[in-house]
Amino acid sequence: MFLLVMPRPDRAGAVVPLLHRHGPCAKSPSTDKPSSFAEALHRSRVRADYIMSRALRGRGTTTIMEGKVSIPAHLGTSVDSQEYVVTLGLGTPAVEQVLLMDTGSDLSWVQCAPCNSTDCYPQKDPLFDPRKSSTYAPIPCGSDVCKSLQSNHLGNGCSMNDNGTQSQCGYRVEYGGGLKTRGVYSNEALTLAPGEVVKDFHFGCAYKQRGADDKTDGLLGLGGAPQSLPVQTSALYGGSFSYCLPPVSSGTGFLALGAPSNTSGFSFTPMTDFMDDGTSYLVKLTGISVGGKQLRIPRKVFEGGLIVDCGNIISHLPSTPYAKLRSAFRAAMAAYPLIPSDDDDTCYNFTGYSDVTVPKVALTFTGGVTVDLDVPNGVLLDGCLAFTESGSDGYVGFLGNVQMRTLEMLYDARGGGLGFRAGAC
Repeated sequence: MFLLVMPRPDRAGAVVPLLHRHGPCAKSPSTDKPSSFAEALHRSRVRADYIMSRALRGRGTTTIMEGKVSIPAHLGTSVDSQEYVVTLGLGTPAVEQVLLMDTGSDLSWVQCAPCNSTDCYPQKDPLFDPRKSSTYAPIPCGSDVCKSLQSNHLGNGCSMNDNGTQSQCGYRVEYGGGLKTRGVYSNEALTLAPGEVVKDFHFGCAYKQRGADDKTDGLLGLGGAPQSLPVQTSALYGGSFSYCLPPVSSGTGFLALGAPSNTSGFSFTPMTDFMDDGTSYLVKLTGISVGGKQLRIPRKVFEGGLIVDCGNIISHLPSTPYAKLRSAFRAAMAAYPLIPSDDDDTCYNFTGYSDVTVPKVALTFTGGVTVDLDVPNGVLLDGCLAFTESGSDGYVGFLGNVQMRTLEMLYDARGGGLGFRAGAC
């Protein structure tokens, strides 16, 4: 059996694990060292710039527009900062693929054979070979699926047959930090769990990569556009999905397609598209507390909202909220020595301390929904406060995956809300 299955009492079907890419439980753990806070911060800022530029580029254009299966997910960096992976089966017979999950992307892709070392990066697993699958088929160039892709800034034209006619639909995605992937947009069977097979899953069969230094097999897009997994499977699972990111690299979380049968344990805040880009999910932050004390922050500075982005490690806040949070956190942590930083980060030297007391941090969203972050794993990353500044007050921010740890994050497509459930993994 190629998939670790975990029963969930609130859903029919199976649970597929979610792991950290550097964790010991990951099927193909990365051999590169986990990134330092400085590296994570750099990737996080590059990724934020990329998402903003993508939304601005597409502004003004038209975007084509009961829980059943869960997939184990693990605390796992391509597209600059993904850290969580799921293992799915692609093709017939199904071949394991370890994919970085990303709510900031729509198109899923894997590296495909044949591909030489100059065009594909050296992943841990063998490349997916579509020639060995009985259900693989390239998507025709003239199909509606290909036309939709070409109109959504993801197309790369069409390949040509020997007789000069157009044949296969091409795709191309450019991410922040210089990573590019292109290949053939294809149709294949996707196995989520034993007995749970998506027969016509559209994905990119990648034959040309640039700038990638990862060891995973590809990426799983969880955004809101038609090419994403939740939208493609909406007829089966309703378009809703959730995940829980484990707090430590040795833990296991889950990615679930479909809403749970009982949502009474969730607190919901309204969720919208970011600038109508069709991909990113936006919520509104209204307040922050540290150590149980609400910080005095004018609500108008939060007007830009927060993009909920599991592919971004660190949360980004506008200038005033970030400064207030940093000041209050430093005051509460005054007993521990700060490490000098050119970027004015808040990092501590805990050497020699057997016990460290970290204050609780809570985020309040529209509707009075207050979410307590996990302590310390939802607040600190490598001994540093896992927040940074996004820009001036009123500017859009990002809710990163550190702050999501141990929470089940339910993206309710029908209700238009984001649900939080504490202590889910």
